[in-house]
Amino acid sequence: MTALPPDSVVYRHLWSTPELRALFDDEGRTQRWLDILAGLAEAQAGLGVVPAEAAAAIRAHADVTLLDLEQVAAGTRATGHSTLGLIRCLRELLPAEAAEWVYYGATVQDVTDTWFALVMRDVLDVVERDVTRCRAAALDLARRHRGTVMSGRTHGQPGLPVTFGYKAAVWASELGRHLERVAQARPRLEVVQLGGALGTLEFWGDDALPLLDAFAARLGLGVPELPWITARDRVAEFATLLAMVTGTLSKIGNEIFELQRPELGEVAEPFTPGQVGSITMPHKRNPELAEHLDTLGRVVRANAGTALEGMVALHERDGRGWKTEWLVLPESSLLTGAALGFAAKLLEGLQVDAARMRANLDAQRGYPMSEPVMRRLADRVGKHVAHETVYAATMKGVERGVDLRTALTDAGIVGPDGLTADELDAALDPVNALGAATAFVDRVLSAGGAAETA
Repeated sequence: MTALPPDSVVYRHLWSTPELRALFDDEGRTQRWLDILAGLAEAQAGLGVVPAEAAAAIRAHADVTLLDLEQVAAGTRATGHSTLGLIRCLRELLPAEAAEWVYYGATVQDVTDTWFALVMRDVLDVVERDVTRCRAAALDLARRHRGTVMSGRTHGQPGLPVTFGYKAAVWASELGRHLERVAQARPRLEVVQLGGALGTLEFWGDDALPLLDAFAARLGLGVPELPWITARDRVAEFATLLAMVTGTLSKIGNEIFELQRPELGEVAEPFTPGQVGSITMPHKRNPELAEHLDTLGRVVRANAGTALEGMVALHERDGRGWKTEWLVLPESSLLTGAALGFAAKLLEGLQVDAARMRANLDAQRGYPMSEPVMRRLADRVGKHVAHETVYAATMKGVERGVDLRTALTDAGIVGPDGLTADELDAALDPVNALGAATAFVDRVLSAGGAAETA
């Protein structure tokens, strides 16, 4: 039985991926801990700290399939210690001459925090790969809809025209910055932990610092300037990075959720035949992917706050925040992996209705073009006077239920002291009101192409 959705046979597809579950389940985690113990023994053997034969035996038996995880769990409960149950079970497998050299001088956080570093590296590999996929899909939308004119909206209301390509370019640009953040974070996050009892490496004497280097090399991790037993900023940064990634995905999902409303009908997420939106209303085609992105992102953002709390650690060891990380780091990783998969599917299969976008813009009867009108009138009377004049005309026009052209003409804005008819025509053409929108799309596409080439 399972109590959590990421582990549920029925629901886990919504909250995790098989790839990431394999990192964090009992088998995956325990195997990684065994690899760390074997790597430590081998690094110590290389310095003559432990016998080479003992290190070889530890490596040979560092196999989760040789262990009874129920026995490991029983030992963990009996001792109240995070890793002693595992150590005792491993020692039972080993020949007597090797059993005393397991975990030699190390402490629990040397294993668990090094595991954190390894899984952060693996999760960032997934994030990097799948953010790249989402970004490529957003860039493709930006390219295909570079000139697809639609209503831009501020505060939920129609504003100036934009293009759908511009909107997608904003997404692609933001995702690109997340890729930069991943690259920048890796050297800080992917570092080994070896500190012994209090982080001073006292147990190993003169071999301490060479051992730190050798241990890191064995695991393919970097060497920190000093152990990070109570310096939890690395985990906090990782959790916050995942929160930022899923924050962008939530924003994309929310935008698509809104634009898919039948009142707008400008986009639609991909629909799989047989997909059911409601057990009571057979017609429903709900934006399941878009909606779930925000569901996942909310939890990841909340977990980032918990990880930040872990930075407030006491003295040279404090299990409160550190053990909380055991919960939030796996959960945030699983949810982020699921979100990235859903986002890629959503962006790659997104249906864009360009005709509906233009129709919705035209349905505003020209009022989104009030700024271009004001801008042209400002050359005659000054910006602030122009704003007051166009404001008065538009407010009266909305009350009367007439279009902007009629409202402006009736207000005397077209005439000898105002705009010519041709100037008004130009100001009311949405294509002339796009500003640098398409140029910005081109810049993002150019940067994206350079990144893909690199």
